[in-house]
Amino acid sequence: MTDPISDFLTRLRNASKAGLAECASPHSTLKESLAAILKAEGFVRDVATGADERGHKTIVVKMKYVDNAPVITGLKRASTPGRRMYYGYADLPRVLNGLGIAIVSTSKGLMKDQDARRHKLGGELVCTVW
Repeated sequence: MTDPISDFLTRLRNASKAGLAECASPHSTLKESLAAILKAEGFVRDVATGADERGHKTIVVKMKYVDNAPVITGLKRASTPGRRMYYGYADLPRVLNGLGIAIVSTSKGLMKDQDARRHKLGGELVCTVW
């Protein structure tokens, strides 16, 4: 697999559209912090780590729905291994005029676009969520 972050986002998108209660993916620190941001912003219910039947560490995300409609209506990978997208803090894109969030990988770790602007940090645009 060349892009594990894209795989994680695709699993979340598919689970959301299929109406699944939870979504499991192989664990990494980057995926865990990405899921923690989604939980803090109210896009998912809960995030937990566990192990599969072979003992490999996994991350389990419990999806969130309102009136049987998924909270995550859109999830798009911005920067890919073939095309990295870097932005200064003043140039970070606004997602749906502030209704969505952009997740940025900065020197201080992953953070949403509002926090990156507040701390005057730019970085690689990982994904946008709305």
